[in-house]
Amino acid sequence: MKVVTGLLAVFLLVSGLGASHAVVRIADDRGGRIGTYVDKYQGLRSSGEQVIIDGLCASACTIVLGAVPHDKICVTSSASLGFHAAWDFGANGRAITNPEATQMLYSMYPTPVRRWIAQRGGLKSQMIFLRGKQLQAMYKPCYLDAQASTPRPSPRRDPAIGQRDVITPDPAALARQPD
Repeated sequence: MKVVTGLLAVFLLVSGLGASHAVVRIADDRGGRIGTYVDKYQGLRSSGEQVIIDGLCASACTIVLGAVPHDKICVTSSASLGFHAAWDFGANGRAITNPEATQMLYSMYPTPVRRWIAQRGGLKSQMIFLRGKQLQAMYKPCYLDAQASTPRPSPRRDPAIGQRDVITPDPAALARQPD
């Protein structure tokens, strides 16, 4: 019986080695085009990876809150979410609010986030920030014990959209990826 139990334990341990424990860290992301973020976050949702928000996640970056399951998101003490109305360039090149896109963006957020936004007058051209105790009351905290001593990768440019990457993988996850 002990042999069977031991073999079962070894089998379960070995079978778990191939499982993905990748973590995706979002930090210093100022946002961009809504469609680009929806596409990236749908892929992230499908992967089942844990998301760490560690720093600024603003504008379209905040779509992660609606695209990724709540239990797969955690926030660090330095996490800060920035929300504002969606906008387009007008005929004269100036930014104009797009009410339809703003409503679509707002509807993507979970109810507690929508409630928080509504209590501050809704999505407007001015950025509002959700951080600190209010944010930590909505999302579980991240504990970066093992990762705290690992330097973060520097932001890279995404040539497709000319902006910083939306998703900055955890350095340990990068080490596991083939070249």
